[in-house]
Amino acid sequence: MPSAKSKVKLALCQLLTTDNKEANISTAQSAIKEAASNGADMVVLPEMWNCPYSNDSFPTFAEDIEGGTSQSAAAMAEAAKQHGVTLVAGSMPEKHAGNLYNTCLVFDCRGQQLARFRKMHLFDINIPGKITFRESDTLTAGENIAVVDTEAGRLGLGICYDIRFPELAMIYARQGVQLILYPGAFNMTTGPVHWELLAKARAVDNQLFVGVCSPARNMDASYHAWGHSMLVGPFGQVLATAEHEPGIIYADLDYAEVDERRKGMPLATQKREDLYELVDKTHKA
Repeated sequence: MPSAKSKVKLALCQLLTTDNKEANISTAQSAIKEAASNGADMVVLPEMWNCPYSNDSFPTFAEDIEGGTSQSAAAMAEAAKQHGVTLVAGSMPEKHAGNLYNTCLVFDCRGQQLARFRKMHLFDINIPGKITFRESDTLTAGENIAVVDTEAGRLGLGICYDIRFPELAMIYARQGVQLILYPGAFNMTTGPVHWELLAKARAVDNQLFVGVCSPARNMDASYHAWGHSMLVGPFGQVLATAEHEPGIIYADLDYAEVDERRKGMPLATQKREDLYELVDKTHKA
């Protein structure tokens, strides 16, 4: 793989998802084409871009990625190749060995799959009178982190609820990640108060770029996404943001800022590891 660029144009695609898989694939293909035509080096899709976000839909729309029969994965690989972009293909329901996963795929500009990340922390919450949802009723939690070297930088991956767990982002920072991407679908209860807050927190804590990519809000669906896809810089500044409608937002990333911010405020070397430490149990010696 050629060396990664130091300056990257990122496109976050806030797509309107329906209960028609073919239509959703077509929508994603069109967005990737548009983003590439506007100079994007990397294109990001939202969580569950190819199906409605519901426990009823996950088993119906799930595809066998590893078995090579996934219509959605094949379409995304071809789109990345056709338009010459690094593609972080949001997430989709994956079936494997009798389980269902919420899975993100990454493709390089030749359409080769670079990574498969399965959502680690399942969205099981109950806020009385507001929202109750249990992903664990249908989905299985993933067991591996994903550090991905691409032509558009070194990435770390999380999916939606994963952003609430700072240890994952800290591990990524320790492994030299420049950008963490969280395809996500926060809701109308947690979105207004926590979506931007958490994106900024993960960026500031780890002095790197953070992108969150949501589906557009569909009031005809059973689950109403907050929207507001955004890109946050290593000093906590919002570089680009959407509202809740379908659309694409762009941001220019200069990875030199990661080093600049870390030199100016050297948090990594100021940690009191004599008093506390982070243990990465996925690390293989």
